[in-house]
Amino acid sequence: MITEQEFDRIVGYVKRKAGINLAEKHVLVQGRLENYIQRNGYSSYHEFMDLVERFPTGKEAKDLMNMLTTNHTYFWREHEQFTYLKQEVFPYLRKKTESTKDWRIWCAASSSGEEPYTLAMLCMDFLGLEHPKWDTKVLATDIDTNVLEQAIRGVYTKDSVEQLPHQYVRRFFRQINDIEYRVTDELKKEVLFRQFNLMHQLPFRKPLHVVFLRNVMIYFDEPTKEKLLHNIYEKMEPGGYLFIGSTESISQNKTKFQYIQPAIYRK
Repeated sequence: MITEQEFDRIVGYVKRKAGINLAEKHVLVQGRLENYIQRNGYSSYHEFMDLVERFPTGKEAKDLMNMLTTNHTYFWREHEQFTYLKQEVFPYLRKKTESTKDWRIWCAASSSGEEPYTLAMLCMDFLGLEHPKWDTKVLATDIDTNVLEQAIRGVYTKDSVEQLPHQYVRRFFRQINDIEYRVTDELKKEVLFRQFNLMHQLPFRKPLHVVFLRNVMIYFDEPTKEKLLHNIYEKMEPGGYLFIGSTESISQNKTKFQYIQPAIYRK
């Protein structure tokens, strides 16, 4: 059993490093870590955390973050946002960037890749035969290295893929067997996956046009949320769009983003 002191130590570390607030997640923390602690022969959670804190870029620190960051997603999740993106945002973007043909899209909590691959599909579909003349590569980041490996592999279950419109499944996937589909090489080239901690300084040199930050801020407290939103706002192009999860909200008193409709904001 995890002691209160051990739990507080783990929660404090994750909060400092990733901004994620697990203070009310006692069952989740113990459930995710217990087998790992036993399997690797640690005498206590403290012994494990000693290694995590001594080697912040080591295997134990990566394992801890991978185990405690929740990743649940599927293709075409909250599809109303994708429809808005294609019908409202992309026509605006095409007109605005006609001279540069450069779209800067960031999927900031990409998990196992369903969301950024969907964004890339939409870009290719919208621009059609003109797409090769444009740079619409999607930057996809996550703190969890395990899910990034899954995303790069690009293999998904039939249940996950079948949420997509059928024309996208036909064009962008190849069926491996009765239960698995693989993303085409053509689509893979349109997404760049990188490990990134949202608590770190944002690395963008050019302003962003579209940011998807869906279903990650629910794990942050208000000060952490406000700081992250401020940092993103400063890195966005005027007129750029921010998409968040449908169960999330932004306090209009504490952000410069303009409310467009539920879960969609604009600089």
